[in-house]
Amino acid sequence: MSVFKSDIFKGKVVFCTGGRSGICYEIVERMMSLGCSSAIVGRDAKGLAESASALTSSTSQACLPCPADVRDPKAMVKAVEDCINKFGKIDFVICGAAGNFLSPIEMLSVNAFRTVIEIDLLGTYNTIKATLPHVRSSKGSYVHISATLHYRGTPYQAHVSAAKAGVDALSNVLAVEEGPRGVRSNVIAPGPIGETTGMQRLGTKDGQNALEKEIPLGRMGKKGDIASMAVFLFSEEAAWISGQIFVVDGGHSHTFASPLPYPEAVLNPASFASLIDPRTPSKSSKL
Repeated sequence: MSVFKSDIFKGKVVFCTGGRSGICYEIVERMMSLGCSSAIVGRDAKGLAESASALTSSTSQACLPCPADVRDPKAMVKAVEDCINKFGKIDFVICGAAGNFLSPIEMLSVNAFRTVIEIDLLGTYNTIKATLPHVRSSKGSYVHISATLHYRGTPYQAHVSAAKAGVDALSNVLAVEEGPRGVRSNVIAPGPIGETTGMQRLGTKDGQNALEKEIPLGRMGKKGDIASMAVFLFSEEAAWISGQIFVVDGGHSHTFASPLPYPEAVLNPASFASLIDPRTPSKSSKL
């Protein structure tokens, strides 16, 4: 049973990038269950429509699929227009589109690095630019889904660390510039969340048990843990909270150790090739 009133978001509209699956899907579903209508954005039009239908079915609230690539400013403007035509406004924005894989810097091509920066950081910027006039009108709020990787040097994660550090900084500036207009902006930085594509892709073999032992609260995070924080930040109870970064990780950031053997993984990346996403360009690729 939710601790939040069942209608706290009645009449509100949330616009979410990355809402087709994973953490962002969970956030949108929770908000819809509390009365919110939604628009979800992603590149997979078919998958997006299926997710929108499932969200409507599980919550009895309207969900509009808006196929768009966050890297394309014009596509994001069109997605926002579709949302406005359907619902008339935007109260909340979740910037959650992201991409990641394992790769040491020496095997990371310029194109691979650029792609993650474009999805995570430029995609967040494009989302803000397209939605801001409407969020100003509603005196609404932004929540950006970041990560904890860049709060220390995490091997094989240079690309996403750089992107998420930029997201954190962008949110802080947004909070300062738009606060006088009544707009809030905050960041949620999830720790290791089980049953997500990210953990499946980034986790090492037999790594989950060892990881859970590092987490002071003794378990992997759940998507619902992040959804609960998002609901709070969007609620009126958080009306004086802006420009903040909330680490939601069961205390893991205080005990975090690299999931890869250090320094072996950085001195001899080839010996850990089985951990690297096969789409990552090899060391011999031209930059």
